Amino acid sequence: MTAVTLVRSDSLAQSAPYAYASTAPADARLVFLAGACPLDPDGEVAGRGDIAAQARLCMQNLETALEAAGATLHDVLSTRVLVATTQQPDLVTAWNVVRDTFGDHDAPSTLLGVTVLGYPNQLVEVEAVAAVRD
Repeated sequence: MTAVTLVRSDSLAQSAPYAYASTAPADARLVFLAGACPLDPDGEVAGRGDIAAQARLCMQNLETALEAAGATLHDVLSTRVLVATTQQPDLVTAWNVVRDTFGDHDAPSTLLGVTVLGYPNQLVEVEAVAAVRD
């Protein structure tokens, strides 16, 4: 059972495809994840030029990091999705992959277009904070 509670408000726009806030109980251990990058097992950026492919690999790598910390996607309190673009449709492409991967666990998220990310040819990065009870 997850320690995370997703919070919604009838006073805010209902069109957002995620909860506006989340909470974790005092006895939960917080897990702060570095940005998951679209790196293959050899440390190379995969899916060059393909935002959706990079977002999928970011989410796979995020799930691997969560597992190493004793957590799952359902333990995520919030995410930040970074996309190297100036085009809003590119943001939507990345967001659709992230949202589909999380399924019904629609944790609060911030979606940002940025000028550049850390690796050559990197277009997407996904950060997360999770909470688990040991």
